Amino acid sequence: MSSRHRDWDIQCKVYIGNLGNNASKYELEDAFSKYGPLKNVWVARNPPGFAFVEFEDPRDAEDSVRGLDGTRLCGQRVRVEMSNGQSRGGGSGGGRGFGGGSSRGLGGGRRRR
Repeated sequence: MSSRHRDWDIQCKVYIGNLGNNASKYELEDAFSKYGPLKNVWVARNPPGFAFVEFEDPRDAEDSVRGLDGTRLCGQRVRVEMSNGQSRGGGSGGGRGFGGGSSRGLGGGRRRR
């Protein structure tokens, strides 16, 4: 079992956003396990506010997105979507159509001092 969420199967990986600062791994496991067996749950702590869940079956991952997007988890109305495998640069983009651009996440290999 891989503990690094970047190494998880992208077809089974679900992004949970807008979690706030007090997200509970156990509450996420409880909510998402209703859709099928989980392989991993990872909750961001620095900075907080998002998490990833990995299912064993990609169909269960898709079902959880349909069932939990916009619901309340950990005291917040959350955004649940299939992970696109890319780091986010912050900001609150609107919806699922993440813009084109060639940005490869945070700091992607630019000048270092």
